[in-house]
Amino acid sequence: MLKYIAKRIGLAIVTIWAVATLTFFLMNMVPGGPFLSEKAISPQATAALEAKYGLDKPLFQQYLTYIGGAVHGDFGDSLKQRGRTVTDIILMKFPVSARVGGLSVLVALTLGVPLGCIAALKRGKFLDSLISVVATCGIAVPSFVICTVLLYIFGVNLKVLPTIGLTSWKNYIMPVMALSFYPTAYIMRLMRSSMLDVLGQDYMRTAKAKGVSGFVSLFKHALRNAILPVVTYVGPMLAYTVTGSFVVEKIFTIPGLGGEFIGAINGRDYTLIMGTTIFLATLIIVMNVVVDIVYKIVDPRIKLK
Repeated sequence: MLKYIAKRIGLAIVTIWAVATLTFFLMNMVPGGPFLSEKAISPQATAALEAKYGLDKPLFQQYLTYIGGAVHGDFGDSLKQRGRTVTDIILMKFPVSARVGGLSVLVALTLGVPLGCIAALKRGKFLDSLISVVATCGIAVPSFVICTVLLYIFGVNLKVLPTIGLTSWKNYIMPVMALSFYPTAYIMRLMRSSMLDVLGQDYMRTAKAKGVSGFVSLFKHALRNAILPVVTYVGPMLAYTVTGSFVVEKIFTIPGLGGEFIGAINGRDYTLIMGTTIFLATLIIVMNVVVDIVYKIVDPRIKLK
């Protein structure tokens, strides 16, 4: 187990380095420069700004400096938000995105797992058909459409929920609903198909023949095995709720990392783009490693190699 964990951590470190390297060189290949949008800036001023941020040095030297700083959590200064470092911006904005994303994950798991189980137990009946239709719609409809529908119904027509900002608990309702709709639908379908497969296994028929109650056999025997695909999906789901929240944050004017990232792209703030990309990639990679380890804890029969 320890050998496997060490191997996964080593591969994760290599992956993060590859992402950081690729991001750095791709950003430097983008035509133009970060100071092109400055009004009436002279060549002398441009040269001074490049010297200030170390952009006048050879590319490979810039790369070594940047990677060395990134290892210590220093992604440099923002090129547009003068006097602020990229690390400070991420630390200030990410908790907002994390709260919205975390609540969305919690809602998706809380609704998706039991509804998927119910659909499997009521296979072929009306409730199964209804849950399947809702799950299909949730997977097919993009988040910005869900946002628009929620804004129109609850914000414009009924006027029961605020539409911008995060000033109260009510502000979280629509963003969380919009962001959790897709993962909830996907978990419902995943859980239904996995539960149907488990319910057909020999040990489930044996438990039923021994007189074990349906509730006990479902939650003690079936659920633990059926939930494994959901555990696998938790890693990508966390990635979706963080990166997918960019669109949701923009629509609901949420002061999270998504708005900063979009603003950095529009303003050619290269250091902020690179820092945010590396930070989110690291988060996704770490979560995937955690999921792999949890997989073994949930099902000890799995052999890790």
